[in-house]
Amino acid sequence: MGSSLLTNSSAMTALQTLRNVSSQLATTQNRISTGQRVSTASDNAAYWSIATSMRADNAALSAVSDSLGLSAATVDTEYTALTAVVGDKTGGLTKLQSLLVQAKTAGIDRGKIQADITQIQQQMKNTADAATFNGVNWLSATASTPATFDLVSSFSRVKSTPTIGSITLTISSYSLYTSGTSGILDTPTSGVSVANLTITSLTDAATDQATLDTYIAQVTAAINKVATAAADLGAVKNRISTNTEFVKTLMDSVDRGIGQLVDADMNAESTRLQALQTQQQLGVQALSIANQNSQSILSLFR
Repeated sequence: MGSSLLTNSSAMTALQTLRNVSSQLATTQNRISTGQRVSTASDNAAYWSIATSMRADNAALSAVSDSLGLSAATVDTEYTALTAVVGDKTGGLTKLQSLLVQAKTAGIDRGKIQADITQIQQQMKNTADAATFNGVNWLSATASTPATFDLVSSFSRVKSTPTIGSITLTISSYSLYTSGTSGILDTPTSGVSVANLTITSLTDAATDQATLDTYIAQVTAAINKVATAAADLGAVKNRISTNTEFVKTLMDSVDRGIGQLVDADMNAESTRLQALQTQQQLGVQALSIANQNSQSILSLFR
């Protein structure tokens, strides 16, 4: 083909090559600046969609982790109070039981023993009332206290169907006092409950001694029930702790999965950047040379 003044094929080819190199260079620079090879849906629609869904799942798992932290604090508060109510030789139901056994001693001043019993009863009620975290109290239940309490423990999604896992607790298993006097400590037996029993008027008579035996059996049963409730909450604490660690590990796993889909290989991108920059410089020189071909036509008319 002869020289043409209107059509410079060499320049057109060089320009097309330069445009292609510049486009690749822009893509590489974007990957380096964002750290992602798929940052928008136009980069790879399938991978972008999957990564977006996985990020949403991770946000839900983060909420589950926060909920588990709140649940752990709530359970720990109730567990601590139950443990205090069980008590030891210095207080709580354990001390109350020993005082009642002591009250069976002939000739003892049961009025003075009752003074200690009253203090223990008041302290247990105060402990139950104080077992409140974020407005939640399972030990001193009111009419508005729900029958069950769900602790969010997990999140999973199969295709488009999410599943929220929870730990369901029955509040009556832990309530020491209720508005209907049906708690572990305020449920009356023959008109008397652990919360209001009194021995001031009891004597050494056989009937009164039998009454003391009834009180002792009642307190012993309460100790077993409260200890069982505390043990149950202890197991829930362990489950929450295990779930918390699992959720954190799962979130890390999802992050790694997202990275595999959309993160850029910075080593490869760095190498590609240097190569493209060199190609761009050569493309500019090639275009410059091609543009000079038109100038050579002028020499034909000199």
